Amino acid sequence: MTTASSVEQALQLSPAEVGEALAALPEDQWLERKSAGVGGQTIANLLVGFANAEGGVIIIGLSDDGVVEGIGPDVDKRSADWRRAVTDFPIPLVRCQFQRIDCITAKGNPDQLVVITVESSDKVHVNNRDEVFLRVGEETRKLSFQQRQELLYDKGQASFEGTPAKDATLNDLDYSLLSSYADRLYRPDIKLRRRSARPDGGPTYADRLSRSDTKRLLSARGLLDRNDRVTTAAVLLFATEPQRWLPEARLRVLRYRGSERGTGARQQLLSDVGIEGPIPHMINEARKAVLDQLPTRRALAESGRFEQIPLLPPDAWLEGLVNAVVHRSYSHSGDHIRVDIFDNRIEIESPGRFPGIFDLSDPLQVTRFARNPRIARVCADLRLGQELGEGIRRIFDEMKLAGLVDPEYRQTSGSVRLTLSWVAVDRDLDERLPRLARDLIQLIRLGDRLSTGDLAEATNRSRQAVLNQLRVLQREGLVTRVGKSLNDPRAYWKLSD
Repeated sequence: MTTASSVEQALQLSPAEVGEALAALPEDQWLERKSAGVGGQTIANLLVGFANAEGGVIIIGLSDDGVVEGIGPDVDKRSADWRRAVTDFPIPLVRCQFQRIDCITAKGNPDQLVVITVESSDKVHVNNRDEVFLRVGEETRKLSFQQRQELLYDKGQASFEGTPAKDATLNDLDYSLLSSYADRLYRPDIKLRRRSARPDGGPTYADRLSRSDTKRLLSARGLLDRNDRVTTAAVLLFATEPQRWLPEARLRVLRYRGSERGTGARQQLLSDVGIEGPIPHMINEARKAVLDQLPTRRALAESGRFEQIPLLPPDAWLEGLVNAVVHRSYSHSGDHIRVDIFDNRIEIESPGRFPGIFDLSDPLQVTRFARNPRIARVCADLRLGQELGEGIRRIFDEMKLAGLVDPEYRQTSGSVRLTLSWVAVDRDLDERLPRLARDLIQLIRLGDRLSTGDLAEATNRSRQAVLNQLRVLQREGLVTRVGKSLNDPRAYWKLSD
């Protein structure tokens, strides 16, 4: 995995090392390599794609197969073409830095590389042909008209994390977190200062950043605005108490008995753990809380001993948890992230609809767009999330490898819910079933005494079409109808034992 910090670490190396280090990094959400022969239009499309996503770095002078070529001695004409791509082609202008760094080519000759560092933007950028591109993983994709409209909507929401947090100052930030982040980024220009023990016996920090160091660190990730004011993203990531500014920026882990929440006297709630604090703290504490509550089974572990193993693969639910925290809509007031744990499943619900272009009928084909690009990038630097556009695919893969049913995403007018069930599935049979039959099984598994009419309404199909599929599933021994007679109005369907 490459992160933005990996690129920055490579750029700090000597001319003899920098080229090989950059060539060894795989292209990803934030890195693109191009040879010296690349044209201005290609560079313009990359600028637009990175600016519309989370920003990134374009390195010119490295071949596609990772050879350090340099830009060569006669580069003035091409360099002018690249600069026009920066200043003339993108609309509106993309904020970026254009610099040359010394390197040693694969042939041992002194040369240079061109480094273009692109900032994430709160606006939608187009090229000189009125085309919109978006960086997705290692690709720069051209968007359709509908996708372009969705991006315009999401960019309007994305600006929230970049707004100044009212009355927040650098003194409100947790310097222990900032110091850890500086260490992760490996920035030699930031010098850490020792801090003596506090006289009141409170916690001490082994290392403390100076005020100017802090500003440079936060500015490097767009966490200060142009007037050096602390942004909402900085508060959410590094403030000691972010909930002073955003009370809804919290998370709850709830454990229920059985498979339903229940209401009133019949409520099945066993525990309710509330988690607050900066995002890195929330993710770590939520991970511990879920592990404490998640049902387990005794099985042979990798250690070679029988141990209590969670019923869900950790990588699946942890990826869903991180996605909920990183990509939630923090502009939605009055709501928070909830992790509901039942005897048969876990549900992770976060405020806000899916960012970007997302088809619920085919979640594996998501065109990723980070609603909170600054938060996403810092969390990737801290190794809290990969942010390579593969999170949803990873969840599906982990569930499939564990022999469990596919994840289910549901989107309401104001939230997204991910359901992960630890019900085993026969993959061969599942692949033979038509789509409607698989949907019916999933609904019956997660629902509460659903009738034929309920299933027809949930799938938006005719009652007869649903009934035909249910009869097929019944003959296969997969579902059972529970009712006192053929015409029982209270009859419902359940999975066969």
